[in-house]
Amino acid sequence: MTARPVAFTNVRLVDPASGWDGPGTLLVRDGRIAEVAQGHDLGTLGADVEVIDGRGAMLSPGLVDIRVKSGEPGAETKETLKSASRAAAAGGVTSIVLQPDTDPVVDEPSVVDFILRRARDIELVHVYPAGAATKGAKGERMAEIGLMREAGCLYVTDADRPIVNSKVLRRVLAYAKGFDTLVAHRPADPWLGAGAAATEGEFAGRMGLPSVPPAAEKIMLERDLALAELTGGRLLVDQITTACALESLERAKAKGLGVVATTSINHLSFNELDIGDYRTFLKWDPPVRGESDRQATIQALATGLIDIVVSAHAPAPAEDKRLPYDEAAPGAVGLQTLLPALLAFHHDGRIPLIDLVRCVTQRPADLLGLNAGRLSKGAPADLVLCDLDAPQVIDAAALISKSKNSPFDGRRLQGVVRMTLVDGRVVHSA
Repeated sequence: MTARPVAFTNVRLVDPASGWDGPGTLLVRDGRIAEVAQGHDLGTLGADVEVIDGRGAMLSPGLVDIRVKSGEPGAETKETLKSASRAAAAGGVTSIVLQPDTDPVVDEPSVVDFILRRARDIELVHVYPAGAATKGAKGERMAEIGLMREAGCLYVTDADRPIVNSKVLRRVLAYAKGFDTLVAHRPADPWLGAGAAATEGEFAGRMGLPSVPPAAEKIMLERDLALAELTGGRLLVDQITTACALESLERAKAKGLGVVATTSINHLSFNELDIGDYRTFLKWDPPVRGESDRQATIQALATGLIDIVVSAHAPAPAEDKRLPYDEAAPGAVGLQTLLPALLAFHHDGRIPLIDLVRCVTQRPADLLGLNAGRLSKGAPADLVLCDLDAPQVIDAAALISKSKNSPFDGRRLQGVVRMTLVDGRVVHSA
């Protein structure tokens, strides 16, 4: 049975692809956007059309989150593909890209195929795998990049593990270039960062926490940028978080190097003082930074130097988090809090709403070649309806993820997702 056509009226359409942020109406039919009326309505609608009055809420493309961890396969107690998909839908995220550091590691086509088949069976949001750049994500031998790409992986990365051997990363970049495959790499010097739980400085010293200097990010990034220039490979800087590394990124972009950078919503929203009394929900990799780095990162997002914001969703159960700070597992869940946390910069007047939406819709979709991230006729009806001004207090215990390690627990935010559609199907309704 075909679902009824749905018209969203009285909404604020936000479509970065067309540059439109204003009133309008949108019609969904047969899983796709059938009509878009910017600044006016669609006139007389057929009797078969279900009308949803948005009451001024924002209607935008569904979010595309390109850095998500799931416990499945291998650690389903942390998160399953189904629980991650449900959390994504509740957060207005319609496409997620899973990191490959599972058990087994996603380093061959059969594991890529397993994830794609599981996602099809779940039938919630679009789920895509990233493949490991090296076998076992150990940074030693190159993985089957070409075969994984053919199987459906969107890019390759060793996730949180930097590829220390420069010759190996050079080979990965050069080989991946032949398949027009993006290589994501975390810029972190592993020796300077060994055992670190915080960013080096007065605060970490006072708290007695093992720390890493911000320069560790810059040092590795300079190496990565040099290898990208040498090979002509496509490099994605995975979660840039420090002012000194941003200087390197700015020089590379000014030079014409085709590099793209992400940062996490966590690093945009918190600084090291938020650790407070050793709050382990704020232990991440990279670690939480100082306020000057946070402000530099926000400014880089505002100017477009940073291209994409990710949730860096990394579930960890209570037994891995309820430990002394330097022993606790890094990571935070973020699929449900990505959009309201990002909207804080709209409410503060720091970054225009359309630019915030762009960095979680059009830009990641275009980067990975996905048919998503835009409100245009004929496009898949992957949509989020969000009440921009509705207040909420984040309750980690109420989050859908199996793990509840949210740094936003107890924080007041504005923005509540009222409805999420994927291919025209309602996958979440508040």
